[in-house]
Amino acid sequence: MKPNIVFAFADDWGRYASAYADHEGPNSLNTLLDTPNFDRIAREGALFTNTYVPAPSCTPCRSSILSGQYFWQTGMGAILAGARWDESIPTYPLELEKAGYHIGYTYKVWSPGETKNAPIGAERTAYEPAGTKFSRFSYRATERAPEVGVEAAKEELYDETRQNFDAFLDARPEGSPFCYWWGPTNTHRKWQKGSGKELWGIEPDDLKGKLPEFLPDVHEIREDVGDYLGECMAFDGGLGVILERLEAIGELENTLIVVSGDHGIPGFPRGKCNLYDIGCEVALAARWPGRIQPGRVVDDFVNLMDLGPTFVEAADVPVPETMTGKSLLPVMESDSSGQVDPDRTFVVTGRERHVSIAREGNLPYPQRAIRTKEFLYVHNFAPDRWPAGDAAGLDDPNTKPPSYESLEHETYVAYPDMDASPTKAWMIYHRAEDEVQRAFDLGFGKRPEVELYDLRIDPHYMNNLADDPEYDAPRQEHHDLLMAVLKEEEDPRVVEEPCRFEHEPYTGRDPHREARQRKALGSS
Repeated sequence: MKPNIVFAFADDWGRYASAYADHEGPNSLNTLLDTPNFDRIAREGALFTNTYVPAPSCTPCRSSILSGQYFWQTGMGAILAGARWDESIPTYPLELEKAGYHIGYTYKVWSPGETKNAPIGAERTAYEPAGTKFSRFSYRATERAPEVGVEAAKEELYDETRQNFDAFLDARPEGSPFCYWWGPTNTHRKWQKGSGKELWGIEPDDLKGKLPEFLPDVHEIREDVGDYLGECMAFDGGLGVILERLEAIGELENTLIVVSGDHGIPGFPRGKCNLYDIGCEVALAARWPGRIQPGRVVDDFVNLMDLGPTFVEAADVPVPETMTGKSLLPVMESDSSGQVDPDRTFVVTGRERHVSIAREGNLPYPQRAIRTKEFLYVHNFAPDRWPAGDAAGLDDPNTKPPSYESLEHETYVAYPDMDASPTKAWMIYHRAEDEVQRAFDLGFGKRPEVELYDLRIDPHYMNNLADDPEYDAPRQEHHDLLMAVLKEEEDPRVVEEPCRFEHEPYTGRDPHREARQRKALGSS
């Protein structure tokens, strides 16, 4: 009997689940939230401790997962704004559909991009009859809470998930295996300020001493992170609905369930759109009774593009030759914990362009990185450019910034490759203060061509050791391995001159989107 495949994939969800608290110590943010449903999957299956995205931007990351390739191998799917799907590229859902699977999704799979969600069948495979309010969880729940109470307000949103999933199940031809993608976007900006405490009881000042070293440990930023952790718990609540329905229809034991997110936390410096761990490291757990032994903790390095060939192989369908990712099935089916596959000792990540007008001339910020157990090595191909988007004079502490409110809510008014947020506003307004300057420079300032961090002594990548003679050997080793992978996989950054990502159509130009962005810039 072919297994069902359910992929729960949260937008902008990094490695935040209570299952990780035991692996990170008492100062971990994961000690502050409770994700019983993710934890159940990890407990009854496998928890992966070193999982990274191929690109910390939603469309290129999802292009990689769907196609099982590095993002630069997906044509126009390698960018965000202006992305177009190349229908000649096989994707795992459509390959499974050819093999008799009933496929479908709720909420986000591959977007923004044309045609929306094309790699999973576009609108014909969408199941959202109950609506899409879940993706605005904190807004909807806090809006309804005064009338019906907090728990009832949450349950209304969980019921939406239940109805949408039931619509997918009801459309399944009798006897067919199914492949479902549940992709809420509630962990993406914007969320309701103060909702972490109001909906989930997360006290902002309980985060004191638990923030990454590069974030100022102040109330405003703690509250912002706390609100985000609340959205992580909301996602987990919806995941519980999916598990409950699978159990009710007798399909839970014949279903491979995989849970993860498409990149790290948005609206925080060095997070989303950056190749540091807070931008690229994500949660991953998988449950498949009889095939994945329960209680395993796997330390192998995993690139999420490996999921495409994994799902195809799990369904006993031939893996397309285009899938350069490496199936996780042998690792999943092993009876070992720790390092299972001796070759899975690193991952390669990369970034080109996020917001199309973040830099003058629609230029990208090209980066590639290699992450090993002990080191993070980052190569910045254009160190003269601003990684968070053009500074517009804000690198000068005497420049008056846009209004505080606009920085909280309008992404494009400053440093457009970082989502608007209370954290962004606070750091820009306090950037001249002695105790904030270094954190601001690390998050917003220009970066050297090469970065090397010894994670054994510097887990928050604060001290770049690329010019330290004592680290010449690991720097060269990581450089050589990274470049070998990029050349083997024909990354345009190292095999093309000039690189295609510098020019149209990869500039991601969209006149309507640009008009909205420039209007926002002008209103600041």
